[in-house]
Amino acid sequence: MSRTTSIILTLLCFRPVSVNAADSWPSFQNGGRVSQTADRPLRLGDISWDVELRGYGQSSPVVWDEHIYVTTVEGANKDNYHITAFALGDGSRLWQQSVANPSPQENNNYVSRSAPSPVTDESGVVCFFEGGIVVAFDHEGNERWKRDLVADYGSVAARHGLSSSLEQDTDSVFVWVERSEEPYVLRLKKADGETMWKAIGVGATSWASPRLIPVEDGIQLVLSAIGSLAGLDVETGRQLWKFEDISGNSTPTPMPLGDGRFLIGATIGRGQSGGGKAAESNGVLQIQRSADGQWLVDYAWQAKRATSSFGSPIVHNNTAFFVNREGVLYGLNAKSGKEQFARRLKSSSWATPVGCGTQMFFFGKDGKVDSLSEMTASGTLTTWDELPKLPPTPVAEGGRPSFFSGPVLYAAVWCGDSLLLRRGDHLFNVELESVNE
Repeated sequence: MSRTTSIILTLLCFRPVSVNAADSWPSFQNGGRVSQTADRPLRLGDISWDVELRGYGQSSPVVWDEHIYVTTVEGANKDNYHITAFALGDGSRLWQQSVANPSPQENNNYVSRSAPSPVTDESGVVCFFEGGIVVAFDHEGNERWKRDLVADYGSVAARHGLSSSLEQDTDSVFVWVERSEEPYVLRLKKADGETMWKAIGVGATSWASPRLIPVEDGIQLVLSAIGSLAGLDVETGRQLWKFEDISGNSTPTPMPLGDGRFLIGATIGRGQSGGGKAAESNGVLQIQRSADGQWLVDYAWQAKRATSSFGSPIVHNNTAFFVNREGVLYGLNAKSGKEQFARRLKSSSWATPVGCGTQMFFFGKDGKVDSLSEMTASGTLTTWDELPKLPPTPVAEGGRPSFFSGPVLYAAVWCGDSLLLRRGDHLFNVELESVNE
């Protein structure tokens, strides 16, 4: 087989699942495609419906056609996981299935709680729960297959739990178990859950998710764990490269920009201010081959001051956006990295921003949504503050409030004329309307 034929077959086999965002949002961060077009300026309108969720969860909803899928966990020891299907039109519950957690752990603010996001396509939905269960259902709620990774590969214990979402291509799902000992990555067949390959993980703390990144002659699976990045061959799981000139990259997920380039975010420690070497880990990296055929990775540019929080940075309309822990928004030229502006938002963001046409939406931890019109320092910044408030989480006697306590807005998904906002306990559908209405 010629090298050209091999490249063509690789591209055919590893096509990312991609559909019109107006119809579906099939995976975490839509596979990195969070910058969307719109035929008119938009703003957030009314909450058309909201539903209370059974249990609690930190995952992003995913959408296929008229089905919304949300995962949660319930019980004092995270005893049961739930996957619930809702109708996009009115939020009515279509079905709910539950699976027992094979790795019970105290349910508290310091460990992940149904954090991995599922993936969906025309066949149904595949869910990964941090207790070690991977399970697939069709769109009617019938179980297709289930894998118990604890039974197959041992304990999944990790500091603060696992939160890596699933990644997918047309035929398979990628599962990253960056556990405390012997971390690993799996590629499973969507049709039956069979293992296609098992590879060694990164060996560092991470709450980021794997991401398929297009390169010059194929696609690589990129993993981000604190202090290192790694690229895997999607066909074999073989590690192609490792990059270690980075720090603080424990949470944001790589965002593909095309031609082997991807945007990476990194956080800084609590109580620290932005700038310096912390900012240098935020920027754009380039994957390319050397003259002798080896894969090389290095920064195309690095930020001067911009750092990230829990949400990933994104590029929209040729501007790279970073939101730091204090809620300061930085806008950088996506090609050069030159800082264009810095603006303060109402609060820091845990959810990844979404770009729609001439608008950017930033989702504060407390439920406030900031909208920026035009990608410049003079762009109008407005705040939408309509989510119902909840009382603060009680603190045990002698204890102290947790950074992770209280209601949190974890994710936002754009579907046609609305945004789905996912709080730990609720799902809200917020209408998008024209600015001049």
